[in-house]
Amino acid sequence: MHKHPQNRMLRWRPAAAALAAAVAASAFLAVPSAQANEPSDPPAVQQMPAPAPGFPLPTGHTQQAFDPASDFTSKWTRADAKQIMAQSDSTVTPGENSMSPDVTMPEIPQDFPTMNDDVWVWDTWSLTDENANQISYKGWDVIFSLVADRHAGYGFDQRHWNARIGYFFRKTNADPAKDKWNYGGHLFLDNTSIGNTEWSGSTRLMQGDHVNVFYTATTFYDIAQRNAGGGGIAPDAAIAKALGNIHADKNGVTFDGFQHTKLLEPDGKMYQTKAQNPGFAFRDPYTFVDPAHPGKTYMVFEGNTGGTRGDYKCKDEDLGYKPGDPHAENVSDVQNSGAYYQTANVGLAVADNKDLTKWSFLPPILSANCVNDQTERPQIFIQNEGGKNKYYLFTISHQFTYAAGMRGPDGVYGFAGDGIRSDFQPMNNSGLALGSPTDLNLAANAPESPSAKQNGRQFQAYSHYVQPGGLVQSFIDNVNGVRGGSLSPTVKINFRNGVSQVDRSFGRNGLGPFGYLPTNVRVGGEGLYK
Repeated sequence: MHKHPQNRMLRWRPAAAALAAAVAASAFLAVPSAQANEPSDPPAVQQMPAPAPGFPLPTGHTQQAFDPASDFTSKWTRADAKQIMAQSDSTVTPGENSMSPDVTMPEIPQDFPTMNDDVWVWDTWSLTDENANQISYKGWDVIFSLVADRHAGYGFDQRHWNARIGYFFRKTNADPAKDKWNYGGHLFLDNTSIGNTEWSGSTRLMQGDHVNVFYTATTFYDIAQRNAGGGGIAPDAAIAKALGNIHADKNGVTFDGFQHTKLLEPDGKMYQTKAQNPGFAFRDPYTFVDPAHPGKTYMVFEGNTGGTRGDYKCKDEDLGYKPGDPHAENVSDVQNSGAYYQTANVGLAVADNKDLTKWSFLPPILSANCVNDQTERPQIFIQNEGGKNKYYLFTISHQFTYAAGMRGPDGVYGFAGDGIRSDFQPMNNSGLALGSPTDLNLAANAPESPSAKQNGRQFQAYSHYVQPGGLVQSFIDNVNGVRGGSLSPTVKINFRNGVSQVDRSFGRNGLGPFGYLPTNVRVGGEGLYK
């Protein structure tokens, strides 16, 4: 279905064929097909990478599932993350890509098209249902993006504190290689959302024509100063939602009637607060139902381990080395390196009512203490493997947010388990599933000030979002010095049991159309228009 996105006949099946396929899929899965994502293809080789000489062994993980309400938190350890360098080539010419092709995103051309002339576009997600199906609504595909005005006088790197949620739509039968997304404008009316800036989240179609938009309500108190190159007052952040209405006619898609509700603020115990750390992370809500726990709605989000910044003490379990490993670090050296400043986690919450207006925190499902400081835009991807649902936790992270002694690219990191709370196995033993081409032998950079010695595409794409079938979309950040603000070409990863591989037969040399987010479930028919 996703092998040749330029061929529209292969992208969409007739209704009868789709129904037959759904019946066959449900028989194979042994659970209703809607309860799991459309699975990816398997990789050519389904074995974890072999241990590399001179590097520590990865931590052993069982993938065992635990009750979502239990206090077990899986750890992405230093021993795990060390595998990124273990699997990297130390002999490449400086500035080349040192990572395996299996985890490297194909190179984006420098002459990429502009998605929209009026707004920069970055973090993007689809209209979905509670099972992460991507919804075609009355013949229209709909996506949501963080946007900022290209002509307001501030620069691309000032977009974060000017961010609004915008939306785009195009006909479901559009040719993704030729037909551009139509920009619908800001999703919410001015000055109506909670906070003065809107950051990432997710959007679910509810019953009828209702949508729930879960988003990060961020409030900056020094936007003018920041736009001028100064500022520095820490923002507030809360997780919020807006219940509104979606409409579609021959002209396109519109929204109205949004009512906003603040849902969660960090508690300071499990999830760090602004008072504890001005640079705290509390954002990116993604909600879903779990077929193993019918009737409950869960949310994953990005957080940091509770406690005052700098007070954390690295522990043996954060390092995760096997006893007697000759290449292991010791806790004292790691602590003295300053690694305790990096305390990312992936949080979990459960809805307390059917309206999804009341939520309770549960302990984090993953911590990266002394490894990394950001686990952004987490999502749960459930696919059936051998008659059993396998749960993938995908998140994104930067090379510059790793702790001292750690190295990894900007990209997608994944973890496989048997439930939403599991002893997650880092994909490919390291966690790295898809990164921009990077020479990991050189020092870490940031996209606004990359080193001329580095690979020119080390920051080509970010904010990846894994879609049904293993398709991955992202936005263009910096391609060989050309700044982005448009959606990247979609790529495809194949994965089974925690092993992944970039599918270079997809599209053209592994690159599909720009901004390719195909829908896999239709709601409301085709519409009364062509």
